[in-house]
Amino acid sequence: MPEIPAASEITGWLARWREGDEQARDRLFAIAHPHLRELAARLLQRERRDHTLEPNAVVNELCVRLLGGLPLTFQDRAHFLAIAAQTMRRILIDHARARVAGKRGGVQHRVPLSAVDGWDAAVPSEDLMDLDTQLSALAAADPRAARVVELRFFGGLGEAEVAAVLDVSVITVKRDWKAARAWLAARLQPGAPA
Repeated sequence: MPEIPAASEITGWLARWREGDEQARDRLFAIAHPHLRELAARLLQRERRDHTLEPNAVVNELCVRLLGGLPLTFQDRAHFLAIAAQTMRRILIDHARARVAGKRGGVQHRVPLSAVDGWDAAVPSEDLMDLDTQLSALAAADPRAARVVELRFFGGLGEAEVAAVLDVSVITVKRDWKAARAWLAARLQPGAPA
């Protein structure tokens, strides 16, 4: 994955953006674009072959959503990537829902969770909308564990970055990741109770 600049450099651009410097915002998105595009490409590789979204479209929609709404206050590089991950998740879910709604019960498409580093789910692939539903259920039971999954799976963040975003230790992230994987795997198996 393309390297995103150092945390201090990103944090500086974010601070200048908060102060109203649109050039800092534009520079941030220009530098982050290759990283975000690679992340979107990895997420889309898990989609069906005839998926209509392309990585650049996902990143463009991400930029529209991040820049088009109320001003966001990003704390640092990890927080910026966490918000980007959460927004990409919403983009993919919105797209999947629109497609299913348009087909009125059309075939739901699978996302291979086994492609995620460290994911040992018993079932090799799961439906993206089902994953979103189960991730929301996990968030009700254990919000931090759900956030760990979101940041690792949708955001591509490493354990240390997730720990920084959540302000917890790396060992806590590892523990939450392991528990969340087991929780989701049990609920995403065919025939598992909803």
